[in-house]
Amino acid sequence: MSLTLDQKPNYSGFPKAGELIEITGAHALEASDRAMLNALYQHAHESGQLAIPGATWDVPMTALRSSTHQSNDRLRDSLSRLLSVQVVVSYRDTKTNRALTLQTHLFDAFVTPTDTTASGGFVRFGVPDMLRAVLAQSGRWGRIKAEVVCAMTSKYAIALYELVQLRAGLDRCIEQFPIERFRDLLGVPPGKLLRGPDFLRYCITPALLEVNGLSELGVQIDLVRAHPRAPVTAAAMTWWRKDPEDFKQAYKERQRSKAGRLARLRGTTDADTAVTLTLAAPLDPKQSGQNTPSKLRRQRAAGKT
Repeated sequence: MSLTLDQKPNYSGFPKAGELIEITGAHALEASDRAMLNALYQHAHESGQLAIPGATWDVPMTALRSSTHQSNDRLRDSLSRLLSVQVVVSYRDTKTNRALTLQTHLFDAFVTPTDTTASGGFVRFGVPDMLRAVLAQSGRWGRIKAEVVCAMTSKYAIALYELVQLRAGLDRCIEQFPIERFRDLLGVPPGKLLRGPDFLRYCITPALLEVNGLSELGVQIDLVRAHPRAPVTAAAMTWWRKDPEDFKQAYKERQRSKAGRLARLRGTTDADTAVTLTLAAPLDPKQSGQNTPSKLRRQRAAGKT
């Protein structure tokens, strides 16, 4: 079996272990935290020392900022969330073939410069040994592009993108998840977005918008119900490789500024929205006093026009 650690980063991205992609319990992480998580694990993977117990790594703080305007304080806030969150990692022991569950933190510790105003500096970090052992035996991975992740603003979009990338090389192109499992994988907080319409509006729709607009794959998600008024029981995810033109459009959008990106992905602008709202509720010509064709003919016959 090919191991995740033996894979090399390439144009398609760095190989992120499937066990790390499908963690649950990470709902407290924001989009910037997930991007930083990938940057740290990519650095550890590329060092070739991820399987070595006790190994630590140093990363320049500038390499972890999502933009040149981000302060060290915001970076430290992300590090704090990454250190405090406790996740659940599901895996299968390669020796016994037993399905196991590991409750763990994502990192052992972070060391940063004391001077919070310094423009330079580094972040030193380590990975818990039990999590390291799981990653060392991993044989499933998805290739994650940092430029795609950093272009996204929704944490749900990042989670969905990684789920799809993990399955991109499979023969099948559709998978159905129990709804609670799917919510956990996307990082929806417990007790939130329980109604199907809310889940669709605030989680699925923004995630699909960014994944379809910024990544190399197209995705569709259908919520499964027994009947129209029944609660949602599952989510069916379908994915496909984009054609060259759609691929090119996604690449071009990633090169553009984030300002106005969501409007561009929706295919609207503020002006378009205003026009759409106006046209969505047209006035009844008879009530508004507008000149209908029949009214104009009567006016001409009467010599009023």
